[in-house]
Amino acid sequence: MNEAYMSHAAVFLINAVAGIFLVLVLVRLILQLVRADFHNPVSQFVVKATNPVLRPLRRVIPGWGGLDLASVLLLVAVQMLALFLIYMAMGKAISLSGLFVLSIAELLSLTFNFFLVTILFQVILSWIGPGTYHPVTALLYSLNDILLRPAQRIIPPFSGIDLSPLVVLIVIQLLKILIVAPITNLGLSLG
Repeated sequence: MNEAYMSHAAVFLINAVAGIFLVLVLVRLILQLVRADFHNPVSQFVVKATNPVLRPLRRVIPGWGGLDLASVLLLVAVQMLALFLIYMAMGKAISLSGLFVLSIAELLSLTFNFFLVTILFQVILSWIGPGTYHPVTALLYSLNDILLRPAQRIIPPFSGIDLSPLVVLIVIQLLKILIVAPITNLGLSLG
């Protein structure tokens, strides 16, 4: 079998496994930051899925100012390990500083993409079943409220249509261009 196929398969597998785990830990961190309802079934799933790793880490790494440092350090460590394994699978070398900077860029990109997707889902669900309750919908509102509420204060509804999600999506894309891309370039130059 061609070595390139094996390399691509390894990169895919690393991205898939690390990506799922990183999203779960990121969601748990965001749920804590926004003080979401932890009795929600989705929140319960996220907590149960991340507890085996986070519970022991929390005994060693305390929180700071309401921020779960164990989750933050776990995100950085897993992202660095995933990138290191990807570079190894591709037969490339990378410096520790380049690896750290690229990991920060990837985590910022993951966070921005997470909010892009959740805001889009929230908008679609508001069209499909406005006013209906579902645990996922309630969780989306509590997650996205941190971004949408300030935009709603600045931009009032226009003819009954809330344009704040559109504005927030545009701002997130701008942040990806203005923040994530330069950090990625810095990480690649250090690599």
